[in-house]
Amino acid sequence: MLSPLFTPRSFADLTGWASGDHKAAFDAFRRSAPAFAHGMAKTGSLGVDAAAFAAAAGAALRTDRVLAPDARGFFEHFFTPAFILPRPGSHDRGFVTGYYEPEVEASLHPTDRFRYPLYRPPADLVKVSDDDRPPGLDASFRFARRLPDGRLSPYPDRAAIEAGHLQGKGLEIAWLEDPVDAFFIHIQGSARLHLIDGGHMRVGYAAKTGHPFTAIGRVLVDAGELTLAEADMAGIRGWLDAHPERMRDLLNRNRSFIFFREAPADDPALGPVGAAKVPLTPLASIAVDRLLHTFGTPVFLSAPDLAIDDAPFHRLMVAQDTGSAILGAARADLFVGSGAQAGAVAGTIRHAADFYALLPRDLAWPTP
Repeated sequence: MLSPLFTPRSFADLTGWASGDHKAAFDAFRRSAPAFAHGMAKTGSLGVDAAAFAAAAGAALRTDRVLAPDARGFFEHFFTPAFILPRPGSHDRGFVTGYYEPEVEASLHPTDRFRYPLYRPPADLVKVSDDDRPPGLDASFRFARRLPDGRLSPYPDRAAIEAGHLQGKGLEIAWLEDPVDAFFIHIQGSARLHLIDGGHMRVGYAAKTGHPFTAIGRVLVDAGELTLAEADMAGIRGWLDAHPERMRDLLNRNRSFIFFREAPADDPALGPVGAAKVPLTPLASIAVDRLLHTFGTPVFLSAPDLAIDDAPFHRLMVAQDTGSAILGAARADLFVGSGAQAGAVAGTIRHAADFYALLPRDLAWPTP
């Protein structure tokens, strides 16, 4: 059943819709269309039935290229907007942040300069679900450690791994020069590596220890080390540069640790493959709460206090990724792009926003 968090709206209610360029969103939706067309998309708990996208997905797959007016017409033909309440009875607005794909130098072998590895998943790391979760393992853990006797236990956390838990297991993909770069690659979930031998590599998220994510910016704010306004990515990096002796203790406050896999880098204009198993489109893909939303759903975001390209942000996006800190119906992380410039923008995005899901027109609304 469709969630009561949705309230029907019209396209005329969406500030900036009529003048927007929705081509990038159409291209992003088209990348998600095969999952809808082949019945592989899963319906989130908000009740946006993945099967209801079949007509729109089929039409998108039959269309190779569209112009901006055609993209607007496509969405208006197949969808109807619905405002998303953050929670039942709430009059609060939603909230958006930004993320990006870092680009850093790396080595395939450890050297005096490159000493901080990115790891593949270890063999004793296994996925867990409610069906096989052992007593005492927190319900939020989706990964655990398989002990030699077959029992499951929490995997060692960031501090233990950084202290050498995985050394000697041959799990290193590549080594980085800066432990802070490695940490922020964990936060972003992917990276493009410029190898010192002249080659290139892309790495993407493969798994994690399961420990809850802790935002170190919030830790610094709560400790009075930074103000909330200062605790963006640049401010956090500045604090770490100024306090190298406290760096490791702060990073270890985030017990979650990410493992990576080598990923394809076929189209440099696109980002890494997200949780919906399609490449992310800069400023057209968002990360959402994977338990609530149906991947592939178009979502129009209206954040007038957020300016990108010198204009208030009113833009159609597509739900194609997720993240540990992205929780709630009206919460999203905007994928900005790859490289330092994208990172500079992403690190400043912490803005209130109105969320409008574009729901298939033949989706059954609940009877009052």
